[in-house]
This record gives sequence, C-alpha cells and structure tokens, in this order.
Amino acid sequence: MRQSDTSSHRYHGQHGFTLIEIMVVVIIIGILAAIVAPNVIGRVDDAQITKVNAEISNIGSALKFYRLDNFAYPSTEQGLQALVTRPNDPNVKNWKPGGYLDRLPDDPWGNPYQYLHPGNNGEFDIYTLGRDGRPGGEGADADIGNWDPQ
Repeated sequence: MRQSDTSSHRYHGQHGFTLIEIMVVVIIIGILAAIVAPNVIGRVDDAQITKVNAEISNIGSALKFYRLDNFAYPSTEQGLQALVTRPNDPNVKNWKPGGYLDRLPDDPWGNPYQYLHPGNNGEFDIYTLGRDGRPGGEGADADIGNWDPQ
C-alpha cells in the first residue's frame, strides 16, 4: 500500500501551461515573424539579383572565348545555345569540343536568358526580364543585363 501512496504524490506538484502563457508565447512568435519575414524576403530578392549578375558575367566570358576561337559572336538566331552545342554553320570552324558552358542556366525565376547580337547596348546583350518575365519593372521585376552590372 505504501508504494501506491508515494506514486500518487509524485505528480502532485506539477502544473501545465495556462492559456494566457500559451497566448503570450504565440504573440511573441508572431511579433518576431512580422519583424524577420520582411528582412528575409528582401534578402531573397537580393540573392537572386546577385545570382543573375554572376551568371550573366559567366555567359559573357564564355561568349568572349567563343569569339576568340571563331572570330565572331554567335548570331541572335544561334543564340546562347551555341555555347553548349556546335552551331550548324560552316563559318564556325574552331568550336571547342565540350562547348564553352556545360549547360545554359535559367534565371532564378525559371526563364531562359535572352541574347542579342549585335546588342542594343554593346556588341552583345545578355539579359533577363526579371521576376515578372515582362520588359521594364522595378526591383526584382526589373530587367537586368550585361550593360548595367550591379
């Protein structure tokens, strides 16, 4: 009998959380989320724009190597695909096996990079239309190209 008496007293001093304590914790978590979320979301856009600039720079370097080997940039019709697979063009005689890029990256929003030769802003233009996929825009929706590295 004595053992059952001690086991019933073991849980006597324990208490659960009150509804008010739980509500205070939920409110604190909500306040922290409201402060942190905008900062994190802004950082995601910054990271994507940084990635775009790095990829455009990398594609631009590959285009310059292509030009060194073939004495001209790929045409707009050949596009950036000429950096990955040999164009069906008799003037392209020194194309390097394996290509100039392993693969063509898409922009962070899943769209292919655009290419113009001759470009509107230089010898060639490499650009993305941004998050919205439409010309113009601001912030993450803005067009980003090799003519305006950020």
